[in-house]
Amino acid sequence: MLLRARERAAQLGCSPVLPGAGAALSVLAAAAGARAVVEIGTGTGVGSLYLLRGMPSDGVLTTIDLEVEHQRAAKEAFTEEGLRPTRTRTISGRALDVLPRLTDGGYDMVFVDADKESYPGYVEQAVRLLRPGGVLAVDNALWHDRVADPARRDELTTIIREVGRTVRGDDRLLPAMLPSGDGLLVAVRR
Repeated sequence: MLLRARERAAQLGCSPVLPGAGAALSVLAAAAGARAVVEIGTGTGVGSLYLLRGMPSDGVLTTIDLEVEHQRAAKEAFTEEGLRPTRTRTISGRALDVLPRLTDGGYDMVFVDADKESYPGYVEQAVRLLRPGGVLAVDNALWHDRVADPARRDELTTIIREVGRTVRGDDRLLPAMLPSGDGLLVAVRR
């Protein structure tokens, strides 16, 4: 299922979650006992499958993406995986329009993997959505090894670097950087 979802991502020009980061997402979802998860950036469902594999069988993944075609591909992946339709809730639209309508403190985990320019807003919303003990995971936190290189000052690298600083400086969060995939910034809501 993951292989086909990755193939669809290549066809549609998406960058799917790398296997190391995906494995970490499954473990984090399982460790948190995550029954209610928000994914910002569905893509073709690669990250969704990793999250769902770590979630209990009654867990529900709410996944948001602007691209309807991507969500259609993700739904194919969910069907191939044999998931009941009640396990996923796909929402089409701009995440920054959708997230404010979700319940404060109502989620066990939030995974951020969409347009990098909006990461600061996504992370701000994610902290609001997480219950105490809930897990935040931000993909591409090393941004192709550019974040650690102070000479890199392009816009996306600067944004992702600033998100890392924001998460580390937020007293409500206990953060760690996992060097899996392209970097997975994780934090637990205190």
